[in-house]
Amino acid sequence: MNQPKLYVPEDFYETTSWKDAKTLQQTLDVAKARLLVVCCAFFLSLLLVSWRIIDVSLIKGIDDKHRDACSFHRTTFRGDIVDRNGELLATSLVTSSLYANAKVIIDPKEAAKKLITLLPELVYEETLQKLNSGKTFVWLARHLTPQKQGGILRLGIPGLYFRSDERRVYPHGELFAHVLGYTDIDNKGLGGVERKFDPFLLSDDNPLQLSLDVRVQHALRDELLAGVQTFHAQGGAGLIMDVRSGEILAMVSLPDFDPNRVAKIGSQKEALFNRITLGAYEMGSSFKIFNTALFLESKIASLSTTFDVTAPLQIGRFKITDYHPVNYPLTVAEIFTKSSNIGAAKMVMQVGKTRQKIFFKKLGFFVPSSLEIPEIGSPLVPRNWTEATTITASYGYGISISPLQLVTAIGGIVNNGMMNKPTLLKKEKSQYDQGIRVVSHETSEIMRKLLYMVVAEGTGKRARVKYYEVGGKTGTANLISGSSYKKGMNMTSFVGVFPMSRPQYIVLIMVDRPEGTKETFGFNAAGWNATPIAGKVIERIAPLLQVIPVTERGLEPEEGPQFIHAKGIRGEGH
Repeated sequence: MNQPKLYVPEDFYETTSWKDAKTLQQTLDVAKARLLVVCCAFFLSLLLVSWRIIDVSLIKGIDDKHRDACSFHRTTFRGDIVDRNGELLATSLVTSSLYANAKVIIDPKEAAKKLITLLPELVYEETLQKLNSGKTFVWLARHLTPQKQGGILRLGIPGLYFRSDERRVYPHGELFAHVLGYTDIDNKGLGGVERKFDPFLLSDDNPLQLSLDVRVQHALRDELLAGVQTFHAQGGAGLIMDVRSGEILAMVSLPDFDPNRVAKIGSQKEALFNRITLGAYEMGSSFKIFNTALFLESKIASLSTTFDVTAPLQIGRFKITDYHPVNYPLTVAEIFTKSSNIGAAKMVMQVGKTRQKIFFKKLGFFVPSSLEIPEIGSPLVPRNWTEATTITASYGYGISISPLQLVTAIGGIVNNGMMNKPTLLKKEKSQYDQGIRVVSHETSEIMRKLLYMVVAEGTGKRARVKYYEVGGKTGTANLISGSSYKKGMNMTSFVGVFPMSRPQYIVLIMVDRPEGTKETFGFNAAGWNATPIAGKVIERIAPLLQVIPVTERGLEPEEGPQFIHAKGIRGEGH
C-alpha cells in the first residue's frame, strides 16, 4: 500500500529553512503540554469541589442545632457506683444509636416498613414521618444491641447511620431503685445518688462508693416484700443504719421500680416515691422513746415513779385512751414497755411544752433531714405548739417526720446519747465523728434496757431472735381519712436495735395499711406485722454483719444481756 505523501507548500523550502521548522515544532509541543496541565488542574479542582459538596450535604449534613442536640456524646463514661464491698451497683455500657438523614432516604415507606420488622418498638407512622421530614438528622432508635445494629446494616438502606452511645445499666434492677435513682436517655442523672453526684460521676474516673451493702439490702427487701404481700398492705419501707457512724446499710421503699426501665412506669408514679426520705408520717408509739428519754433527762422523777392510768384522760374535746387498758397504776418503765398513751401524756405534762420543743429541735424534727439524695421531704410541725400538741406528740400524733428522721434520732438515744448525721457514703473508722449529744450517757443506758424489755416482755415479743440481744419499740398510728382518723386504717412500724448491750445497728420496718389475717386473729397493730418482719430481717443480717451471738460471750439465750437485770429497771407499780 502506498503511503500518502506529506503535503508541503511549494514555497516552503523557499521561505522556511529546516532550522526554523524545528523551532516551530518545539513551540507547538510546549503549548500542548501547558494545555494538558491546565486541563488536569481544572479537572482536579472540579473533583475536589464535587467531593466537598457531597461531604457537606450527605455525610456531615447535620446542622448546628442537631449538633448541639447530640453534644452529650463524651469520650469518657459516666462513673461506676459500687457498694461498701466494691459490688457494682451502676455502670455504663457502649451502645449504638440509629439516626437518619431524611434527604438521602430514597423510599421512606419501604425503609419504615423494613425498620419496624427489626425494631418492633418503633411506631410505623412516627418513623415514616421522620423519614419524610426532609431533615438532615433525626433520631430513630437509641441504645441498640450489636445484633440489631448488624440487622439494620444488612438492610442496606442509604441514609441510615449510627453513633456510638452510652447506656446506664443497673445490674440489681429494683433492689436499689430509690437510693440510686436513674438517668434519662442522654445519661443525665434525674434522681437519687445519680442526680446528687451527677458532676462527680461525669468528671471523676474513680467509682463512687456508697455505704450500702448488697447482702443486707437483699435481706431487707426480701422480708419487707414478703410481709407486705402477707398482710395485703399498700406498701412498706425499711431502713438499716449503723448507729456508730450514721452509715446507711440498706434502704427500701415499696412499691419500687426498675431504673433500667423507668420509661415503662406509666401511671404508676407512686413507685417513684421514696417513703423513707420524702414521706412525713405520724409515728405513733415510737415517739414514746423520745418522751421517756426527755422525762428522764428532766430529772423530775425516777424510773419507778408511778402514774394513774386507769381512767381515760380528757383534753378539751379529745379523750386519750390506751390500746391495752389496765386497772392499776404504772411505773415509768411499765408505761414504756406496755405502751400507755395515758401514762406518756401525764409524764410530758410534768415536763412541759418548752422543754419538749427544745428537745425535739435538738433531735432535728423541725427541719428536713440531711442525706446525699435530692428527695428529702419536710416535717409537718404545728404552727402553734399548744398544750394539746405537747400531749399528743408524747405518743406520736400531731407532728409528722420522715422515717429517716425517726431512725437518726433513735440512733442518738441508744448510741450513748450521741447522734450522728445519716450518710450514704462509706466511712472509714478514722472518719467517724463524735456526733452531737442529745441525751446523757446515763439516760441512754436506761433507754437501752427499756427497749430490750419491750422485746423481751412487751409489745415487741415477735422481734426476738435467738442468740441475739434485740431491743425495740412498736408504733401504730391511725391514718386520716377525710377530716378524721379512721380506726383500723394504720401505719405500723417497729424500730429494732441490736446488740442492746453495745448498740451497733438499728432496723426500721414500716407497713402501710396492713390487714389482719387468720394468723394474727384479725389484728393489724404493729406487734402483729412490722415486728415479726423486723425479727426475720435481724435474724438474716446479724451473721452477715458479724455480730457475735450472746452464747459466744458466756450468756444463755434466755438470759438476755446481764445489764438488763440492774436494780430498779423492772420495778413494778402494783
